[in-house]
Amino acid sequence: MVPLVGPVSLLLTLAASGLNGQSFAFAGYLPQDPALRTTRIRELESLALRTGQAQLFIETPFRNAAMWDALMRTLQPSTRLAIAAGLTLPNASIASRAVAQWRSAAPPVSNDTPAVYALGR
Repeated sequence: MVPLVGPVSLLLTLAASGLNGQSFAFAGYLPQDPALRTTRIRELESLALRTGQAQLFIETPFRNAAMWDALMRTLQPSTRLAIAAGLTLPNASIASRAVAQWRSAAPPVSNDTPAVYALGR
C-alpha cells in the first residue's frame, strides 16, 4: 500500500493554515459557473465564521485564476484564507492570511499548479 498525495495535501494544508484542525470539512470542487461558485463561497464562509469549522476545497490548476478572483470579490476582509499550491513540487507554497491582506498581494498560485484552499476564522 502506498499513500496518495492528494488526500494528504488536505491535511498538510489544514496543519499549516492555522485554522481549526479539530473541526473541518472538505467541500471538494466548487461550481464552475461564476454565480453558483460565488453562492457556494458565501455558504462556506458563513459556515466557517458561524461554527469555527475550517472549510477546505480544491481547484484544478487551469481554474485557479477564476477562483482567486471570486474569493477576492466575495469573502469578507477579516476571513482567513489559506492557500497551498503544488505541495509535492519543488516550488510548493502554503500561506494563510486575512482576506484584507491577500487583496494587496499578487495571486499566490498560478494556473498550472494544483491548489487547496481553506477558509476560517
